[in-house]
Amino acid sequence: MRRRSLALVAGLVTALVTAPVAQAGQHRSCGGLAALPSVVSAVQDAGDATTPPSCRVTARVSDVDGGVVTAWVYLPENTWNGRFQATGGGGFSGGDPANLLEPLRNGYATAATDAGHTGATADFALDADGRLNWPAIEDFGHEGVQDMTTTAKALIRAYYGRGPAYSYFTGCSTGGRQGVMEAQRHPGEYDGILAGAPVINYPRMQTGQLWGQLVMLESGNPVAPCKFEAAVTATVRACDTLGDGVVDDVIGDPLACRFDLSLLVGTPTPCGTITAADVAVMKEIQQGPRRQDGRFLWYGLAPGAPFAGLNDTVEVDGRLVGKPFVYDLWWFSLFLAQDRSWDWTSLTRERFEAYFDQAVRQYDRVLGAADPDLSAFRRAGGKLLLWHGEADFGVPFQGTIDYYERVQRTLGPGRTQQFARLFLAPGVGHCSGGAGPQLVDPFAALVRWVEQGKAPETLPAAGAGQTRPVCRYPQVARWSGHGDPANASSYRCA
Repeated sequence: MRRRSLALVAGLVTALVTAPVAQAGQHRSCGGLAALPSVVSAVQDAGDATTPPSCRVTARVSDVDGGVVTAWVYLPENTWNGRFQATGGGGFSGGDPANLLEPLRNGYATAATDAGHTGATADFALDADGRLNWPAIEDFGHEGVQDMTTTAKALIRAYYGRGPAYSYFTGCSTGGRQGVMEAQRHPGEYDGILAGAPVINYPRMQTGQLWGQLVMLESGNPVAPCKFEAAVTATVRACDTLGDGVVDDVIGDPLACRFDLSLLVGTPTPCGTITAADVAVMKEIQQGPRRQDGRFLWYGLAPGAPFAGLNDTVEVDGRLVGKPFVYDLWWFSLFLAQDRSWDWTSLTRERFEAYFDQAVRQYDRVLGAADPDLSAFRRAGGKLLLWHGEADFGVPFQGTIDYYERVQRTLGPGRTQQFARLFLAPGVGHCSGGAGPQLVDPFAALVRWVEQGKAPETLPAAGAGQTRPVCRYPQVARWSGHGDPANASSYRCA
């Protein structure tokens, strides 16, 4: 449903026409923004030792379908660099004004949105009568970000007397999906988009996250956490040198790992001996969701990524039971079963398959972000920098590879490389963490690409006393055989 913030835009345009044009180096008063349509408050913040003075605006956009979107827009008073940086959310949160402080310190006019609901839970999916709340779902899916974008750009013009020279969007997980969705649906809004661990193919990914719990439930064999940990440790040890050629407790190329978990049968652990039934569960989790006839549904856990998070188990009354990730319980109970009291232990493989198909059918259009045709974004001059940690416990990086390769098939590999590149970070978890070196300021690489035309071949990473290059897909960083393995200069992309 198309329902942009027309009243706000019209009001701001009128304000720009009737108000005196700001002189170079000047801007309109912060208090004056409070009189503009849909602006709830405009507060002058004095700043502190680390954060510059700014005008902090809260705007609320009411739409014709009943949805209400809140946008927070922070405008640096004297340190604006002429650019706009929007930030995304995570999980079921559309965004958070706390994430605006770093862009503000760096001179950006910056914005975030609640994407149509308060808080980080999925309660918004159902209305008071237990029916799907489509206005809120659509706001979370993509319309809330567009409302924020329109609002922020109008306020920037109203405050500074001109629009931003460059506009950027940054986000990870849900924020990554929001960025990719903007490139697909509103290709002219952002010059550069940094999308980390993007939950592309959202209905498939989110539904697939419950797969491991279903496997353990139906097999009657919940696996103790330390057995999962032992399996990850053994896998990393067996495949450590793949890709990079060095021993560093990180698998440099997880998809090349062929370690057979069956070798673990009989291995003692603090929580018991690993059994053939335990290994069968682990193999199914790594294989990923399948239909009852064995056909592929979605990707599984990559070798070396932790089982913990989605496949947790706890002891209750002396018995080991599954403990699903709360986001998955929200997804199944609210979005799919539409029953707040839904009992996940009633799930069967047959019902899982039906829910999977329902998820794709109902939500792919509004939440999916899976359209590979980015030709309009390319024509608009946009740049898309995708990255994903290869030890992500919750969002399989294979799904991001799948999307990127579909973009290449649609537009051609050479043309795709001109505006969209993917980087896979070995040993890095979901958005951060993990044993691998962490990405160092990938946003700076995006800005250089947009403003200087310098397309990144590698992204810098550092951590645990070492530096590494993260190579653009499909290359991996390989130690040259000479020099310090802890130094990025000793590696080449191959």
